[in-house]
Amino acid sequence: MAMPVKSKKMRRLTLATFCIVAFAALAVASGAPGERSENFEAVDPAAEASRAYKQAMSTLATLTALPPTQSEEPSHHSSTFPLSSFLPSIQGQGPIASAMRILVKLKNHSWLPSFVTDYLGRELSSGRKREEEFRGKAVKVIDLLQHSAELGNVDALYTLGQISMFPPNTYFPADPVAGYHSLDAHARLTGNASSQALLGFFYSTGYHDVVPVDQAKAQLYLTFAGHGNHKGAQMALGYRYWSGIGVAENCMAALDWYEDAAEQAMAKFLSGPPGGRTLPLLPPRLSDLAGGAYGPGASVASTGLNAGRAVIKTANARAAGETWDDLLEYYLFNADRGEIDFAYRLGKIFYQGSIYGTPGGIASGGDGASAIPRDFHRARYYFLRIARQVWPRDPPNPRQPHVSTKEESPAQVGYAALAAGYLGRMYLRGEGVKQDAAIAKMWFERGAEYNEKECHNGLGIIWRDGLVDGKRDLKRAMKHFTAAATQELAEAQVNIGKYHYERGDLKLATAYFETALRQGSPFEAYYYLADIQASQARSAMVPPEIAGSSCAIAVSFYKLVAERGSWDDNLLKEADDLWNTGTERGREMAMLRWWIAAERGHEVAQNNLAFVLDQDKSILRFTRFAPYSPSNDTARLALTQWIRSAAQRNIDALVKVGDYYYHGLGVPDEPESVRWEKAAGYYQSAADTQQSALAMWNLGWMYENGIGVPQDFHLAKRHYDLAYQTNNEAYLPVLLSLIKLHARSLWHTLMGGKNGLSFWDGDDDGRSYYDHPDAREIDGSQDPNGGQASLEDGEEFDEGPWYLGKARDEFNRRRRGHDPERVAQDEEDPVQWARERRQAEAERDGDFGPEDYFDAAMRGARYREEEDVDDFAETMLLIVLCLMVSVLLYVRGRWVERLRREEEQRRQANGQPPQQQQERGVFPPPGDPAQDEWAILR
Repeated sequence: MAMPVKSKKMRRLTLATFCIVAFAALAVASGAPGERSENFEAVDPAAEASRAYKQAMSTLATLTALPPTQSEEPSHHSSTFPLSSFLPSIQGQGPIASAMRILVKLKNHSWLPSFVTDYLGRELSSGRKREEEFRGKAVKVIDLLQHSAELGNVDALYTLGQISMFPPNTYFPADPVAGYHSLDAHARLTGNASSQALLGFFYSTGYHDVVPVDQAKAQLYLTFAGHGNHKGAQMALGYRYWSGIGVAENCMAALDWYEDAAEQAMAKFLSGPPGGRTLPLLPPRLSDLAGGAYGPGASVASTGLNAGRAVIKTANARAAGETWDDLLEYYLFNADRGEIDFAYRLGKIFYQGSIYGTPGGIASGGDGASAIPRDFHRARYYFLRIARQVWPRDPPNPRQPHVSTKEESPAQVGYAALAAGYLGRMYLRGEGVKQDAAIAKMWFERGAEYNEKECHNGLGIIWRDGLVDGKRDLKRAMKHFTAAATQELAEAQVNIGKYHYERGDLKLATAYFETALRQGSPFEAYYYLADIQASQARSAMVPPEIAGSSCAIAVSFYKLVAERGSWDDNLLKEADDLWNTGTERGREMAMLRWWIAAERGHEVAQNNLAFVLDQDKSILRFTRFAPYSPSNDTARLALTQWIRSAAQRNIDALVKVGDYYYHGLGVPDEPESVRWEKAAGYYQSAADTQQSALAMWNLGWMYENGIGVPQDFHLAKRHYDLAYQTNNEAYLPVLLSLIKLHARSLWHTLMGGKNGLSFWDGDDDGRSYYDHPDAREIDGSQDPNGGQASLEDGEEFDEGPWYLGKARDEFNRRRRGHDPERVAQDEEDPVQWARERRQAEAERDGDFGPEDYFDAAMRGARYREEEDVDDFAETMLLIVLCLMVSVLLYVRGRWVERLRREEEQRRQANGQPPQQQQERGVFPPPGDPAQDEWAILR
């Protein structure tokens, strides 16, 4: 009985234990999901999205902060080798890095020392590891941005779209499809104007075929972006209304949009230091750097007055093999040894950040084709060296009244007053120094004492704005502005015009603003003139025809202001930098930026894009030697950009449009006769400008052959003659064309044709400009002064438009000896000036100068191109003489050999044995009378 009771108790205990364990397990099982759900709910998606976005931006900052050599191309610099910081890098600069890159290509050769191959191997392996590391970081950035965007972070969505469209370096892939979808989602969620503007670009161009071209959607997105105060979208809308792209032409609508964009640019300009922000450098055209769309001499861009433009001078310098480094080295060498003129020009170059400046004074900026890094510290150093020769010490208190030192100073101040103008401007604006209006006023007063115009203008700004101790004096300010304006300083003209504009005297203000434009003002004068013309266009009291003209002027001027004031979004500068990298990725990204800018109406961008995509470059286009057949899609895009560039008064682009229609590139399928008629129309439009000799020659050829126009030999000859009259470099092609034209006309007449050219009449059609190159007068009238322009004929009876102050301008030009017809060449050319100085030094020092005999000899041989030509002529003459002597020796030998054979035949005829003698070559045998002639050689 005991055993069953005990077992029964054990079963009860086991059952109780099982129930406890079951309840515990059930509690744990029921509590675990709750705990997991609590942990899941504790992770906030917004916080996770923000964390991922911040981490992505931090990694992106490390990648975009890489040096240019690492961001554009993979680096091979070792960071793990202990002495890597002391050893040169393969991707570095200089001869050592170049030698290392050469050794990399030879590293498999057995003759190289082992330590060299080991070092190069470490460099290459570490470079590959570093490249993989950077690419991994790029993948990490994209993944984190996608993760953050999926969690709802709109900033990550926008950044992802920007990186996909504009990769910051080669480690990020370009993905327009991903960029479009990210920007589209961002625009739908936030209505962001920047995203909508890029979506408008996609629909207006069909970029990469991501979406089909839809001008209605493009207009919609751009309108939303424009109302969102996006300056680029406002410019694009203004250009579309002005040109009728996707909408009907509407000048007033274009005026509204361009006015909004120009107001943003002007506000940005005025937010800078006194005098406004520094203007961006003028962007260059790729075609101008090649001498024009048709090359130097044949393009309007590089002939006539255009040959004096800074970008053409830059192109000529590059073609001559000159580099800015060599030029600056020459300037530095002479400036450091005490040459004041070199020091002043060097300071000016470093201040403006360009070899070539632009007309209008310091405030007008420089040319972008000859850009160098701006260096205010070095500019101040050279300016201060010059100024200290006249003003060796500064007063203890720059605010104390200026004491004249004119009588104590040298009679010829030289460049000191000009340097004082730059130093005052730097202190006034805080460029390279701490901003201090009092010190600026001190330098301005020193230069104004010698009537320096920039100093007068600076003092006018200080007194007008009350920059020193809050003291304003408009009367003194206007006195200084007037003193600068009388010396044709464009900025001073603008300041006087602004004074009258604020007082409501628009007529007088307009006169000053127009004078500023003629003297080179690139920004403010255009804005105020556009504002005046816009008010006139909107006035109900103005007749419609005058209002339309005012609207067109206002749109053109507002467009110039909006395009030049591109401090926040300088697409042309970015594109130019990317294009100059020379890489395929860089050029692709440059073309994208040009395309976006072209949609906003930038003529430079339109011209650059058309020039890169140009399908009319090779005469072998339709032959078996052509490397590929032209793409009609690419030609269509190039033609579109050529047309838009031509509509903005680019004459070479207008001729290009005619070429495309003549060759049938990128045009709709239509009969040849229709295309040729259109081509002739474009050539005629270009010829009517009286600037394109190529268009005139093309028209002459078409009239000669009856292609696109009726055949007319007289009109053909007239256009050939006009081509030579326009550009004398067309002499040879025009001469050959005229010879062929006369021959063809003669054959036409002999075959019974009519209206051929006459060889015997003395009328104008029978004469050529080459017979009398100076006879350009109608009815054969001649200049009684023998071709010299007289003052009475050239000045008193000027038929050009007159303006207030023109008499004074013409008098100043005559007083300085300037030619009014060569305004483009008034600016001094730093490159040409350096060439002349080098030539003068070479001529002064000769081959054995006083400083360094070897250096002088080298300089004498380097810069005497005429002597090089003489040496070449002497060498060729010596070669010709050697050939003549050789021929004479050969003839002499043959003559002696014939005499010898005749002597042998005579001996045989007389029965005499042949004379045994040793071989004497060409020397006559003994007894030969000719032997006496050789005595002179002894």
